[in-house]
Amino acid sequence: MKTKLLLTLVLAVSIALSAFTIKDVSRSDSISAVQQNPFIVVLDAGHGGTDPGNLGNGYYEKDIVLDVTLQVGKILETQPGFKVIYTRKTDVFIKLNERGPVANEVDADIFVSIHCDSHHTQAYGVGTFVMGLDKSGKNLETAKKENEVIFLEDNYEETYAGFDPNSPESLIGLTIMQEEYLDQSIMLAGLVQNNIVNNLKRKNRNVKQAPFWVLHSSYMPSVLIELGFLTNNTEGKYVNSKKGRKEMAEQIANGIMSYKKNLELATNDFKNPAITEQEIDEAIKVSEKKVYRDINFRVQIAASGNKLETKPENFKGLKGVDRVQVGALYKYYYGNTSDYNVIQLLQTLAKEKGYSTCFVVAYKDGKKLNLSKVLKTEDK
Repeated sequence: MKTKLLLTLVLAVSIALSAFTIKDVSRSDSISAVQQNPFIVVLDAGHGGTDPGNLGNGYYEKDIVLDVTLQVGKILETQPGFKVIYTRKTDVFIKLNERGPVANEVDADIFVSIHCDSHHTQAYGVGTFVMGLDKSGKNLETAKKENEVIFLEDNYEETYAGFDPNSPESLIGLTIMQEEYLDQSIMLAGLVQNNIVNNLKRKNRNVKQAPFWVLHSSYMPSVLIELGFLTNNTEGKYVNSKKGRKEMAEQIANGIMSYKKNLELATNDFKNPAITEQEIDEAIKVSEKKVYRDINFRVQIAASGNKLETKPENFKGLKGVDRVQVGALYKYYYGNTSDYNVIQLLQTLAKEKGYSTCFVVAYKDGKKLNLSKVLKTEDK
């Protein structure tokens, strides 16, 4: 669906702008822009300090995931265009509710949390999770185990406002905030998962949805990786080994680099023009209309716990940004139109301004709709 949508966007922009001449961006200019605006990755090594994580077969999860996380970061730091930030680089305890906000504070592009799994059987395999809840709820147990770390914190009842890791109702309530980034999170998770499974020949436990507290508070594509089961006699030994840690770190780093490259393809390899607001206005005038009756298309450019004034200077010069509060979260939207071609052009301008991961949403009578379903309906 993403590829199809991207091709539609490129075609729409090309047709709409064919009536006048605009400036091309050279490959060197594109590379320079990437260097000026680094791709920020926040890496989160699970557990730490007084929280050892699981101790399957006598191994310490906190030590394994810290080692793998640091190796992933070291690889990424050697690549142009990357900036890596860690929630922890030593054996310290970081509260669960402080990990995701680290990524929010630096306006990260992605958040990656690394863990090891455990089970009372000889279960084994690699799994990568995104925020959500599968229909059967069968992944609740994995989420419960990771969320129960809150019991190690002082005043956890006040900090987590009555959240109960063992309550399905509490867990389901976590899924709302990350739903805007689900598609991008799944793409990132899939790239990492496929690398580990295919290149290291590990058992595939697939990309799954589960309600993890550490993911719910981050306002960008976010994934949690379970490297394998320390409780499995064979897999635990591999995950704990120097060889296993190195190999998994390489595959995770490669997955992240592939994700970044895919994003760059949307802006560089299709050779989209550098578009100004005036050119967008002209393009809108000549673009073919594609109106959906009673539908309001908008571009979501940001989501934050901070309440910002909707002045152009707060949004890289974009005019007419709206702020909508959803619980404790503020979402910021640019544009409001029933014409899908117009909203695609506005999305292109937002990306040119630096909102590389902005996306189109659809509303009807104030209720958010599934964009792909809206686009499948007949034009009105």
